[in-house]
Amino acid sequence: MRKSMRVLLLSLACSAALAAQAQASSSPARIDVPAGELTTALNMLARQSATQLVYRADQLKGVHTRGVQGAATPDQALAALLRGSGFSARRDAASGAVLIVADTSKRRPAPPPPSPEPQAAGGGSTQAAPEPPVSNVDAVQVTGSRIPRSQVEGPAPISVITAEEIESAGFTSVPDVLRSMTQNGGETQSQQSAGGADFSPGAQQVDLRGLGPNHTLVLVNGRRIADFPLPFKGRSNFTDISSIPLGMIDRIEVLTGSASAIYGSDAISGVVNFILKKSADGTTVDYRYGWTEAGGGDSHALNLSSGFSRGSFNAVAGLEYRKQKPLWGFDREQQDSSNDAPSSRYAYPPRNFLITDWWDDYIDPGQDTCDALSGLNDGTMGYAFRRNYGYYCGSDRAVAYRTITSEREGVNTYASMSYAFENGSEWFADVQAGRHEVSLFRGPRSWSLMTPDGNEEGYFFNQATDQVEYWQRQFTLEEMGGLGNGMVNTVQRTFGVTTGFRGSVWGDWDYEAALSHSQYKATISWPQIIAAKANALFLGPQLGYDEDGFPIFNASHDRLYRPLSRSEYDSIAAYTRYHPESSGQSLSLTLTQAELFELPGGAAGFAATAEFGHQQYDLKPDPLATQYYYYSWKDSDGHGSRNRWALASELRMPLHDTFSLSVAGRYDQYRFAGNTTGKATWSTGLEWRPVESLLVRGSYGTAFRAPDLHYVFAGIGNDETSGTDYYNCLLDGADDCEDYSEGLIRTREGNRELDSETSTSWTAGLVWSPLQGLDLSADWFDIDMRDQVQDMSVDAILRDEASCRLGTLDIASPTCVDALSRITRSGNGSLYGIYVNPINVARETTSGVDVSGRYRFETPIGRFTVSANHTWVDHHDFQQFPSDPVEDQFAVNSGFDIPRTKSSATVTWELNQWSATLHGQRLGRLPNGWSYDQVWEDGDQGPYVSATYRYNASMQYRFNDRARLAVSVTNLFDKMPPKDPTYTSYPYYDISWFDAVGRSFNVQYTHKFGGTAL
Repeated sequence: MRKSMRVLLLSLACSAALAAQAQASSSPARIDVPAGELTTALNMLARQSATQLVYRADQLKGVHTRGVQGAATPDQALAALLRGSGFSARRDAASGAVLIVADTSKRRPAPPPPSPEPQAAGGGSTQAAPEPPVSNVDAVQVTGSRIPRSQVEGPAPISVITAEEIESAGFTSVPDVLRSMTQNGGETQSQQSAGGADFSPGAQQVDLRGLGPNHTLVLVNGRRIADFPLPFKGRSNFTDISSIPLGMIDRIEVLTGSASAIYGSDAISGVVNFILKKSADGTTVDYRYGWTEAGGGDSHALNLSSGFSRGSFNAVAGLEYRKQKPLWGFDREQQDSSNDAPSSRYAYPPRNFLITDWWDDYIDPGQDTCDALSGLNDGTMGYAFRRNYGYYCGSDRAVAYRTITSEREGVNTYASMSYAFENGSEWFADVQAGRHEVSLFRGPRSWSLMTPDGNEEGYFFNQATDQVEYWQRQFTLEEMGGLGNGMVNTVQRTFGVTTGFRGSVWGDWDYEAALSHSQYKATISWPQIIAAKANALFLGPQLGYDEDGFPIFNASHDRLYRPLSRSEYDSIAAYTRYHPESSGQSLSLTLTQAELFELPGGAAGFAATAEFGHQQYDLKPDPLATQYYYYSWKDSDGHGSRNRWALASELRMPLHDTFSLSVAGRYDQYRFAGNTTGKATWSTGLEWRPVESLLVRGSYGTAFRAPDLHYVFAGIGNDETSGTDYYNCLLDGADDCEDYSEGLIRTREGNRELDSETSTSWTAGLVWSPLQGLDLSADWFDIDMRDQVQDMSVDAILRDEASCRLGTLDIASPTCVDALSRITRSGNGSLYGIYVNPINVARETTSGVDVSGRYRFETPIGRFTVSANHTWVDHHDFQQFPSDPVEDQFAVNSGFDIPRTKSSATVTWELNQWSATLHGQRLGRLPNGWSYDQVWEDGDQGPYVSATYRYNASMQYRFNDRARLAVSVTNLFDKMPPKDPTYTSYPYYDISWFDAVGRSFNVQYTHKFGGTAL
């Protein structure tokens, strides 16, 4: 039925488009714009002619136009729309953009909205409109400055992605859009990430320049939003971009490099500013249905937007509804079984039922025992063998019980309102609210013995067999009562409001005073096994400890090798529920003066800002989860807040007709946990235009980042890691300590004495437009970050411990006292636990080149637009401690997973009502599995996975000025993740960069009621 519906939808889409095309004229399309508000008319002209128009909406408020009908060219239409308005058009030769600016002569009063002018026979205008003059352009405000900018391009490179580009490229989510950006080069958590499921389920991140998500500042309408309430990888705070409504985005502006002097803390690697729609007339309904060719993962998206003006009041409102069905590992042939491993050496099923002896040799359960369990996990349980270990009972299907794409359903709402007073001032307010339910499955729950003190070694003395044993159990689909009972469930609730006033004071100064509040609340439920109850169910009562310190049980093997009833499973299973929340408030006052004083190149622009803010978070964990209650789970609490204030100013000085200088300075102060930290940052930018078609630019800035709240306020919690036991290695006189690696329980707590991270950043480049419609840019970037917060090195502590115990260091020295207090050993002398804190210590540097180009040209068969972007990273180095060697993140066995190059290219064709887009992405080579795990050796395969290519395609048809239909294909050639014979863990490919979703389709219909045309 579902397949038939897809075929029907595609057939209807193609039939309707072809039928409409048969009626389309082959003559050039006329440009028709009705009379009305000038801003509405300009938006309509931009859509009809694909012309980039830039203007300040506040300047055009209340201005009307007589409209135009039958204009032959966009320039004629624009001139007609502006006639009598007091505004004129100026084109930027470098970018091709047209800016609408106030006439330098006294502005004539705007005419009221009259009837359209009489038209000549054939629908043409009564007279030819004059061509708009071509000259330098005036003021617009862009991300990276609070001063209205004199050019579309400025001293620092800014990338802009419009709503139209997002739709035509086939993107269906904000993470997909940002993943396509070549500057977004960091390894983040995917929807398949176990770490994401454990630490921040349902959230996704952006990581500009690969410096970590916490070093990218995310804004909505130029303002901060609340962090996701749980920390990234249990460490640092970050912004969840999956909660931002795609359908309400007007454009995304991305500034890469330091912006602390403008925005304050967080903007070390760059700024991502989501600009939501601010204007709408009539009501637009947009519905998209998506499905995958191989099945699973169907999706629905409905967007409603409407706007109106009543006198001095303007409002726009929108609603986005999303429903995404889950896509499971067993839905894809490439990862539906452990037999998909790259070689038979690793293709052993998970160990659902396992008993080992002290030497970790498997105790053979026998064929008959496993056969009695064969009905479990959809009949895939069987008698399995692992080389060098032995026999056990396992299911090859069990590895695929996890989601590739999370289940999601929710609604986002947004409203923007303003009221213009007679004195020229304006009240404004933006309100956003959203609620989403996200569910994912990271794998069936498991159990082995965990003692009341949290020891997870799992070994015990079994009186029934008179030997030390280890028991392991992974629960099956049937025991759980279905996969739905093992989902990690998240309810996300976001709310934000900004309100304030803007206007003019003292004649020619503009001001804005704004108060904003943003919050993110969640309820997150993880399925867990209650350790004590599971111990009793499988092993019975504990009978004490033997002389070697092992707990004693008397447990027949039959207790393990039997399926649990649903009631038995429910008796040992539970959900641990958290209610984390975060919020932020800020009060800001900004003064701007576009013409502070005159210089040889024009008027100097100035802006000054004062900000006051408060930020807080509270993990609100399940109290039992902070104890040794759930198997393999002892989490930390964390809650705290901080206050901040800042003063900043900017000055842009056109020192000459061809040369401009920008400077900015800022001081921020944070107060938290009884401490005060403050930093002054500054930046400068240069713009030189030796000829009209060439811009040479450069920027330099300092930046800082106050320590993350969770780095400061994290309570005591545990996770698992590994380390080398240098003490026993050296005590035994071993030549190679690799054989002395042991698992460790790492105990971690925040550090209230952390200082701020600091960085310097500079860029240098050019923008060149050698031909009409062609622009090229190239920019070098360099970022040097110091005092980066990192957890203390486990390896360094273990080395110090060995030196202290063996007498190389004075055991009474502060270093030895500290190292010895951080390490716990078991009764037999083996490593067990280690205690660490975050500290200011690391240094990370990166540099490279961003290159982009765009060319628009007309042909007899339509208009073509070709754009391309490429990022090449020259180096990305990391040094954890000053005495450590510098690690090249691109080196073999570095343990890092970032590409040196990323590229994208888009070709768009437009003819009459038709348009089509082909978008391609190239991801440079990545380390293979062994290189990432730091075990690759000469002669092994690799050490890299070759560059990969993915393509999206879309086609759109406009039935009329009220309705359009679009069909898009994501992953056009159905490319699966690259084969990596060294990637030995499920799903046998790098989930940070790839997935097995495969080719997918979307059909989207848009209709507008009332107002101007689409």
